[in-house]
Amino acid sequence: MYYQNREVFPMSKKNKNKPKKVSAKKERYSKFHKEKPGTLDIKFPDLDDEQQKQKKEDEEKMEKFLRFNRNKPASEIVERRMKDKRSKIKG
Repeated sequence: MYYQNREVFPMSKKNKNKPKKVSAKKERYSKFHKEKPGTLDIKFPDLDDEQQKQKKEDEEKMEKFLRFNRNKPASEIVERRMKDKRSKIKG
């Protein structure tokens, strides 16, 4: 049991008719909160065959570029590797 306003209530039961307290701060700032939809519905336009083909080609070009275009190592590193390769071939 617990005491609330000098009244005794059993632990398992709550007064369901009692209105919920709303904080003054929430009430004051509620006008600034906009209701936002839960999900955004984005629909892309339907592409004709030519546009779909172009899109596919562009995606393939980008994929190939990202896959094979790496930053070149520094020139000192390239020279060191070439010397190492030459020494392996000679020796």
